Amino acid sequence: MPDASTQAVRDASVSSLGLLLAVSLGLSMVQLDITVVNVALPAIHRELHTSLSGLQWVSDAYALSFSSLMLGAGELADLHGRKRVYTIGLVVFVLASLLCALSPNLAWLNAARVAQGVGAAALLPNSLAILRQAFVDARLRARAIGLWAGISGVALVAGPTLGGVLVDALGWRAIFWINLPVGLAALLLTARSVRESHGDTQRRLDVTGQALATVCLAAMLFALIEGHALGWTAPPILLAGGATALAGGLFVWWEGRVAQPLIPLAFFRRPAFTGANVAAGLMNFGVMGMLFAMSLFFQHAQGLSAAQAGVRLSLMFLPFVALVSFGGRLVGRFGARWTAVAGLALMGIAYLGLTRVQAQTPFSAMAPWLLLAGLGLVPAMPAVVHAAIGAVPPERAGMASAVNNTARQAAGALGIALLGGFLHLHAGGMVGAGAALLGAALALLAGALIGAWTIR
Repeated sequence: MPDASTQAVRDASVSSLGLLLAVSLGLSMVQLDITVVNVALPAIHRELHTSLSGLQWVSDAYALSFSSLMLGAGELADLHGRKRVYTIGLVVFVLASLLCALSPNLAWLNAARVAQGVGAAALLPNSLAILRQAFVDARLRARAIGLWAGISGVALVAGPTLGGVLVDALGWRAIFWINLPVGLAALLLTARSVRESHGDTQRRLDVTGQALATVCLAAMLFALIEGHALGWTAPPILLAGGATALAGGLFVWWEGRVAQPLIPLAFFRRPAFTGANVAAGLMNFGVMGMLFAMSLFFQHAQGLSAAQAGVRLSLMFLPFVALVSFGGRLVGRFGARWTAVAGLALMGIAYLGLTRVQAQTPFSAMAPWLLLAGLGLVPAMPAVVHAAIGAVPPERAGMASAVNNTARQAAGALGIALLGGFLHLHAGGMVGAGAALLGAALALLAGALIGAWTIR
């Protein structure tokens, strides 16, 4: 029989594995729901008889609450316990997924998607915080975070393909049903393997800043999405534009006055920090806008199945997952500045190559551009994150990372809202994909220029 010390080591190993699985499963659901929904949009369009703006809201309702609440969720976990907030996030995400799967109409679905985003906001920052707290040894922590990131990458690649297969086999509701067993497994593992921990309990949650940020982003998305249908001078759109400006201005004013702001505005006085976050935002703006447009293009314009569209979209993420560690090494060798510029420029060039796609364009003509876009993502993603974190003192690295995450997710929502407006669905297919892709390409090239000018 094993002695007590050997048994303790085994128990610790099992507990560590359970913890790693718990946070990885939670993150996987978050990542899947960023990409998996895109290939289901045509099926949702057919069953719920929604407009293009309705489809934009299906994607952006999730991104709205996810991006606007992420910073506050991290602070809430520091105050009330990471395990507690992570567990609440899992419960909210699973219940919201159930509501999505049962949706009888678009309003119900979008409300449930907002709730999903609330759960995701509690999961993403806390999954990494739990890992950092649990693995004290630097070597083991690095391995754990590497596995966590790898599982996240697999979910990113698998999302479009898995979503397409589920939609074709079981219908669009299946992409939400699948979260139930995964989420329940994560809940059981969290209860058994994760210990409670806290961060800085002296901080106070900036509720006013949180509310203003949410109102600003929500009003902006409403104006961008509904402006095409209602007209840019329609009273609701003008009101939304005014609310955006007012909430944004009040947010900046408030954050400059409050003792413990949601976002330290002093960070943005550093050109390297501001530039890195703008470049990161433009990257996600282009990527999410492109995914939205191409998901509809493959199915509406080319008549492909959801599974076929998913496989084609996954091609863009394949190089990123296969070479993710290589991107980090490039940053170490050449620095964040030129690594980010090269990656963003490659992606912009690839998207320019896709702007000429038509309904008759064979996939063999698109595949090289999708692969090139994926190769550009390999250096671009770690470089913009590294640049943002490296622009602030080491003790503020956690906050810098959170701001970078928020910037990327919010910009992705804006990409769907703005670039999706170039698309027009009709009975015979779809037009406007080229214009949307051109907008995505210009955003990425602008990100490369800003990175070259500001990142150090």
